[in-house]
Amino acid sequence: MPTSVEELVDLLDLETIDANLYRGRQPITFFQRVFGGQVAGQAMVAAERTAPEGMTMHSLHSYFLRPGDPNVPIIYDVERIRDGSSFATRRVEARQHGRPIYYLTASFQVAEEGLEHQDAMPEVPAPDDCPRNLDLLRKRAPEEYVKVLEQEWSVLDMRAAGDSRPGGVLAGDPHHPARQRFWVRVDGRLPDGPMIHKAALTYLTDVTLLGSALVAHGVNFADPHMQAASLDHTIWFHRPFRADEWLLYDQVSPSASQGRGLAIGRLFTQDGRLIASTAQEGLIRVRAGR
Repeated sequence: MPTSVEELVDLLDLETIDANLYRGRQPITFFQRVFGGQVAGQAMVAAERTAPEGMTMHSLHSYFLRPGDPNVPIIYDVERIRDGSSFATRRVEARQHGRPIYYLTASFQVAEEGLEHQDAMPEVPAPDDCPRNLDLLRKRAPEEYVKVLEQEWSVLDMRAAGDSRPGGVLAGDPHHPARQRFWVRVDGRLPDGPMIHKAALTYLTDVTLLGSALVAHGVNFADPHMQAASLDHTIWFHRPFRADEWLLYDQVSPSASQGRGLAIGRLFTQDGRLIASTAQEGLIRVRAGR
């Protein structure tokens, strides 16, 4: 995975093959399949490349269909579904080996004024007062697993701001038994322009979100009996932001059942602006033998 901002920007910069057709490169990775945030971020860039002038993406909805092969490039085929005066729609099919591995539908809108409100940001410690996520993982997961994550996610700075594990700072709330919070940012200065920041946000929102469905059960993704995979991913972009500045990622899992977990996220700037909301359902299957 990218280990620097330059590598992340390069990963999200697609090669144009033909009209509406793009190729995404692969990073060096220890993972046996393509990271979901990578294919989502690349597909989002492909959709943005075909957006009408003056329109920006306000939402994306996607499904992960097959595990991606990290050893070959990904082809992104954009279908221009609709171009209206206020909104436009694109659908992106990501393919490998002649088969679709991922679908994304994105909606774009011209900027306009309107009614305004938002949820208040939760009260949490400042990023500098929160431990690095990897430092906490070292207490819960094998060192070999942590070393892999340290290599894979080195382009991201993630600080744990609390969770609902027994003894955690968010424990004891019967209304939200599965909740976790992180301060997150890209660890370095990104170029200006909203597209790269939305693509980087799409990339990083997939890293921890599904994990909120596990915090109430005393397991994590390092457990050899856990089988986990993203099934879908949705992002709504509300307000301008920079992905290289601190964002509070407030995550809650309202339900887990039938081998699946649902997670909902909200992202706030340090000054309290709600800039995006996310939702994801994923496989969280406990294999026999646990």
